[in-house]
Amino acid sequence: MSDLGWNPLHGVPSYPTERYAVLTDRVGGILRSRNDIVLVQAEAVVALEAAAVSLARPDLTALNIITSPYGSWFGQWLRRGGAAVADIVAERGLPIEIEAVAKALDAGPRIDVLALVHAESASGILNPLPEILALARAHGIVTVVDAVASVGGHQLDVDGLGIDIAVIGPQKALGGPAGVSALSVSPGAWDLILRDGAPRNSILSLADLKTWVDNGRRSLPGTPAPLEFFALEIALDRIEAEGLENIVARHGLAASATRAGLTALGAPAWVPAAKASNLVTAVPLPEGLAPAALIAAAGRLGVELTDAVGTVPARLLRLNHTGQRASFQTVLSNVVAYGAALRQAGHPCDIAAAAEAISAAYSRRP
Repeated sequence: MSDLGWNPLHGVPSYPTERYAVLTDRVGGILRSRNDIVLVQAEAVVALEAAAVSLARPDLTALNIITSPYGSWFGQWLRRGGAAVADIVAERGLPIEIEAVAKALDAGPRIDVLALVHAESASGILNPLPEILALARAHGIVTVVDAVASVGGHQLDVDGLGIDIAVIGPQKALGGPAGVSALSVSPGAWDLILRDGAPRNSILSLADLKTWVDNGRRSLPGTPAPLEFFALEIALDRIEAEGLENIVARHGLAASATRAGLTALGAPAWVPAAKASNLVTAVPLPEGLAPAALIAAAGRLGVELTDAVGTVPARLLRLNHTGQRASFQTVLSNVVAYGAALRQAGHPCDIAAAAEAISAAYSRRP
């Protein structure tokens, strides 16, 4: 039975109201954005739904790119608010093709909002964000980018790319808490959000958070959970100490070393490097092998491999090198465990060569 006496987690002091503004400025630095930064007191999927709910109107038209369940949900939330939504659905488990986006934009009618996910942890892919945003800017479209699985793992210059709404959660590459998320919102996006009929008095109301911004960014609406904000503050301390560029580079190295190890095993990666996320690497399984058996075999070695989820083929495994896992030790363990699982299933592979390839990738880093 646990000790029912005093615990430091009981009676946590309130988070100081004057530090919320500092937090948002620090998040803005990570996003390279001078736009308004607002905090949502929940995991990032709530922030994504808040963006959709706050934009959706019967007179709004949206182009929604689907490369995972998150994109599908965003379209559903927009439709629930009365928006007219056209979906572009990528081939299962693959990035969207820029030609498909260009064709949809050129076909008309007028589009107010374009939404997409940057990197997909579900399948280990990376959508061509700069190219898509360039098309959207040329058409004068407000853009919404789910950057939850890319911030810290890939370069993300919100202002440089012209992103109107970027949604992030600190729990992945940034290694922070999962119970708080953030959005950057441009003036153009606020114009759409604050039109007549903007939802109010709700955790899903970005209009309420605009009032918070306008009133000096002090006490957040509702009852904030102080532990989440103290944890975010500590995560930002660590991010700034390591340096965001170094964090992005660490994830890039983990991804490239993982691909090198898989190649040496004779196991092809799911997509080429230019189309791959730096947070997880997906690998297609040999014919006749089931993900569950390989996951179990790796688990007996103390390594967690996972199968792909959502709108992806059923026979993909994911090797996770996100956050603190973006390290030599984890990359080596992932690939060696996968190789060992393949061997147990009767598929010969050169584990020593894979380990050497990973070591060589890390030894070449600056």
